[in-house]
Amino acid sequence: MGASRGEWVNTTHDWAASVDEGHLAHVRERAGEFAPGGAWHLVLEVVAYAADEALGRGRGTCVVTVHRDGSVAVSDDGRGTDTRVDVSGRVVRKPVMATKDLRFFDSPGAELLPDGHPRRGMSVVAALSEWLVHTNRRHDGSWTQRYEYGVPVTGLEPVPGDGTTGTTVRFLPSAPLRPVLVPAVDRPEHPGRLAAVWPWLEVRLTE
Repeated sequence: MGASRGEWVNTTHDWAASVDEGHLAHVRERAGEFAPGGAWHLVLEVVAYAADEALGRGRGTCVVTVHRDGSVAVSDDGRGTDTRVDVSGRVVRKPVMATKDLRFFDSPGAELLPDGHPRRGMSVVAALSEWLVHTNRRHDGSWTQRYEYGVPVTGLEPVPGDGTTGTTVRFLPSAPLRPVLVPAVDRPEHPGRLAAVWPWLEVRLTE
């Protein structure tokens, strides 16, 4: 049996709450600040988490897929998003989508993403997307959950395991941020140049 959520140690996110409505509204009201240059910045926010996971494992792969409906999917081969069991025996996933990343969001010294703008966290992506689907595969179970403008609209829905682990985040940026434009090949934020920042992560682009 797990401990109370209020007793859990917070590393990247506060486990005590699943949704921070005020935080999400703040991001939505300042889209220009949190998605500078448009939707590709949101892609980089997601890839940064794949890079974190790859660094911890020594190596990793990430595939960025731009879909015809205007959405983007970022898939990695990591361990999957952390989950814990609370005192009632309920499985709780780390609230990465709907609460602020404690490392970056309010930090004036936050790391810069390859486009030269500060990293703020996955909640920025969720808050600025019409919808986002988070699919998580771990050795102890796999599930998917849908969000709309950062707010979960489904529970954790089980998906069949396929023997792999990792995370896929597919999202449709809000209309003012579309379309998703892949940067020119000479830009540091182009997928082919991301190894300059994250040499331990192989990034592939499919369209």
